Amino acid sequence: MIILRWIKHVFCYLDGPMLGLISLLLLTSIAVVFSASGENSDRMVSHLTNIGVALGAMLLVSHIPPQRMMQFAPPAYVIGILLLLGVALFGVLVNGSRRWLELGFTRIQPSELMRLALPMMLAWFFHYKQETLRSRDFAYAGLLLAIPVAFIAKQPDLGTSLMITASGFYVLFLAGLSWKVMVGAAAAAGSALPIAWHYLLHDYQRQRVLTLIDPSTDPLGAGYHIIQSTIAVGSGGVAGKGWMMGTQTHLDFLPERSTDFIFAVFSEEFGLIGNLFLLLLYAAIIWRGLYLAASAPSLFGRLLSGAIVLTFFTYAFVNMGMVSGILPVVGVPLPLVSYGGTSMLTVLLGFGIVMSAATHKKLVKT
Repeated sequence: MIILRWIKHVFCYLDGPMLGLISLLLLTSIAVVFSASGENSDRMVSHLTNIGVALGAMLLVSHIPPQRMMQFAPPAYVIGILLLLGVALFGVLVNGSRRWLELGFTRIQPSELMRLALPMMLAWFFHYKQETLRSRDFAYAGLLLAIPVAFIAKQPDLGTSLMITASGFYVLFLAGLSWKVMVGAAAAAGSALPIAWHYLLHDYQRQRVLTLIDPSTDPLGAGYHIIQSTIAVGSGGVAGKGWMMGTQTHLDFLPERSTDFIFAVFSEEFGLIGNLFLLLLYAAIIWRGLYLAASAPSLFGRLLSGAIVLTFFTYAFVNMGMVSGILPVVGVPLPLVSYGGTSMLTVLLGFGIVMSAATHKKLVKT
């Protein structure tokens, strides 16, 4: 009886339907990573360890009340900015990009921290401004968004900077940003594209866009990833070739098959039917997440949870679009499916926050 009571207390802040959907997606991930890694036992032990740590972190975060999370928001944002500054000054240079910070005992990528720290900071800002919110407050929030995005884009890491921008934009949108402002910003961004193309994008980034339009211009170079991934997706047909039977995967034609291009592995082995199942699973997680976000009793919880769930949708959409050849290759993993500890931890921490915001008592504004 005591053990049952303890178990009930440990899991009391987790949402059952959401936990079930996430568990189903993680089981799918284990099966696909096992195939994509060529039955590599070391890779699987690492993947299972990552999942276990991330689930433990989600469980732990679900017990933290939103009041406490609000206290964490400004320090987390400031620490994230300082770490990004440290990357700019002392970061490790890998493949022409300075994205990592060496701490001696480990190496971290501070941009991943901002995936949660930025929407938390913006949700905190709008929570305390909700009774006196003015148009200029959205400008201040935009500045809070622009600072980390500028640091990340400078590394350069265009994909992550766009994803961080999306996570911040969702908070602004949910907080009531005017449609006129959004349309004006979109028009300004569109008119600035020629300038960005010539003066802001690096050569390899421009090459990715050109390769998206016609991968055959460089089939063994920049176009190789898109060509091989689309072959894998198309060759799966309706029912797929079967688990562990993908030729593109097991004959080593498909690059980065356990990380960014794992959707191509899944498509080849499980086909259109498998893809429909995966899309329905993602849709169910997103729907449940938005339901939990809407049921959060505080503005902070609703804004933060909504932004986390919509960012999850954005990562899934961008990865599938990238692998299918309808979006440029930007190095975005398929959430909760791709191999990778940092991504797994960040996503499940986010869902822990979503469940906590919906299940704890109402925030009292102080």
